[in-house]
Amino acid sequence: MSKVYETEMAVFKTSVIHGTGGFARCDIPPGTRVIEYVGERITKEESMRRCLAENAYIFTLTDEHDLDGNVPHNPARFINHSCAPNCEAEDDGGRIWIVALRDIRAGEELSFNYGYDLEDYRENRCLCGVPDCVGFIVAEEFVEQVRRQQ
Repeated sequence: MSKVYETEMAVFKTSVIHGTGGFARCDIPPGTRVIEYVGERITKEESMRRCLAENAYIFTLTDEHDLDGNVPHNPARFINHSCAPNCEAEDDGGRIWIVALRDIRAGEELSFNYGYDLEDYRENRCLCGVPDCVGFIVAEEFVEQVRRQQ
């Protein structure tokens, strides 16, 4: 497992969930801002163009703008989705922070729910491996609906 990137609280390396993942370098208490998800602020029109080009690192900011995290200085883009996440993404005035939801042990893989909608959800398989995995990457609000369709 080779390291890709390292920050004060996280190291990014090979993940069993998918590709590269973020792992806690130390114990992290709930409510801690683990890392900022940074990138280029873009219009919704440009966001749509990039999504169609299969850019999976775009965060919704406002009705007019999104954040494209597909930049080399954004290791947070490697944090994987989980159906039982230990972090969440919080918008603080247009800045996206990955924040611990619970105590996270050193070495534990960091994860958050990507919050995808139902559009084409079957194209976004979830590989998180938790016992209650939905099987697809969808927002918490759609979990029961997806379970009923399986």
